[in-house]
Amino acid sequence: MGGSVTFQEALRARLGLIKPSREQVEAIKKEKNPKDILTPGIEQLVGLLHSRGTIVYLVSGGFHCMIDPLADYLNIPRENVFANRILFNDKGDYAGFDEEQPTSRTGGKPKVVGQIKEKYKIVVMIGDGATDMEACPPADTFIGFGGNVVREKVKAGAPWFIYSITDLITELQL
Repeated sequence: MGGSVTFQEALRARLGLIKPSREQVEAIKKEKNPKDILTPGIEQLVGLLHSRGTIVYLVSGGFHCMIDPLADYLNIPRENVFANRILFNDKGDYAGFDEEQPTSRTGGKPKVVGQIKEKYKIVVMIGDGATDMEACPPADTFIGFGGNVVREKVKAGAPWFIYSITDLITELQL
C-alpha cells in the first residue's frame, strides 16, 4: 500500500502467510455485517452519488468474496466490481490467487480505470493507497483518503486529500 514493493509481490506474500481456506472466508463473511465494516460515511456517499445518477465502481486490490457482499449492500452492481479472486482446491484449501486479474498487480488499477474511462466523460478515483493514486491518469482526478490510515506518499501526491468521507459529502452538497 505504501508503494515500496509491487502489489503482486505484497499480495503473494500476505496470502502465502495467511493461506485462507474457503471455510475461513465463509466464517468471516457470516461473522461480519457489511454495515459494521464500512468506512463511516461511505453508505451516505454512495447513496448521494446514486441519487445524482453517478455510476459507482469498486476497484480494489481486495477480494471478490469479501467485496461483493459490500457492493450488494451499497447497491453497486457486481459487474461494477473489479477485485481479486482467491483460488481454492477441491478440499477448500488455499491454492493461490488469480494472477490474471488486473487488480492483482501494480499497474492494474490504471488499466481498469482506463476501461471505465472509455465509457464515461469524467472519472474520479478515491483511495488510500499508492495503487489507487497511480490510477490518475487515466482518472481525471484523484482524491486521497486518510480516514483509515494516512500514507504520506498518497497525502503528498493527491490533488485533494480528505480525512473523512463526510468532508467529501459536504463538498458535493454545496
